Amino acid sequence: MAQSPRTKKSLGQHFLKDGNMIQKIVNAISAEPGDRVVEIGPGAGALTGPLLQQFDDVVAVEIDQRMVQHLRKQYPELAIVEEDILKCDWQQFLKTEKPVHVVGNLPYYITSQILFAIFEHRKFIKTALLMMQKEVAERIVASPHSKEYGILSVQSQLMSTPEILFDVPPSVFSPPPNVDSSVVKFTFNKGELACNDANLKTVVRMAFNQRRKKLSNALKRLDAELPAEEFDFSLRAEALEPGMYEKLTARLEQLGTLS
Repeated sequence: MAQSPRTKKSLGQHFLKDGNMIQKIVNAISAEPGDRVVEIGPGAGALTGPLLQQFDDVVAVEIDQRMVQHLRKQYPELAIVEEDILKCDWQQFLKTEKPVHVVGNLPYYITSQILFAIFEHRKFIKTALLMMQKEVAERIVASPHSKEYGILSVQSQLMSTPEILFDVPPSVFSPPPNVDSSVVKFTFNKGELACNDANLKTVVRMAFNQRRKKLSNALKRLDAELPAEEFDFSLRAEALEPGMYEKLTARLEQLGTLS
C-alpha cells in the first residue's frame, strides 16, 4: 500500500489508525449493502477501504488534492467529489433512488457548519454517522435546564434523533488530538417542521445568544409584540424544550413577525 500524504493542520486532519476502531465505526452504519454511503473528508482512506468492502455504492467528498490523488491510486473504483463540502452542490451525490447514509470523521473546527449543511439536506438522507469532539456530541444530545443545552441541541433534536454511540480516545488517531471524540448517529425520522428552518435558526440563536436573560429580553430584537398569552417569556432560553421553539417560531410566522 502506498504511503499516504502527511496530515495538514490547517485542514484539521486527524486520521484514524486503529483497525478495531475503524471496523467498529463501519459496523455502526445502518445501511444495506446496496445503499449509497457518502463519506465526508475521507483523508487517506482509513474508513474508505472497509466501506468499499461492505457497500456497493460509496462516494467520497474530499477537498485536499493530495488526498484525492492518493485515494484515486488506492481505490480506482471509488467515486470522488473533489470539492469543499460546505460549498459544493449536494444534489450531485444525494440525487438517487437509493437510501443515502452519510459518514465522516469531521474536522473539529467546522463540525457545526457541516452539521447544519446536513440538516439542510436531511430529507434526502436516512442516517448520518459522524465522529466529532466529545464536548460537541454532548451538546447535541443535551436536555433542557443543563449548561450543555443550546442551539445545537434544539436544532439537532428537532431535525433528527441523535444518539451518542461510543467515545473515541485520542490514541487511535495520527496525530492524536488534544480532546476526546465521540461517534454520533443521527436518524432523520422526523417529519416536516411546522416552521421555516431559517426562521427557527433565527429565534433559537436570538434566545441562546443571551441565554442569561429572560426570553422577553432576548427576543427584543424581533421588534414585535410577543404572544405572551401563549408562551412564558419570563423563562430563560435553556428552559424551553425543542418542540416549544418550533411552536414559538411557527406562531411568530403566523403573526407576521418573521418574514
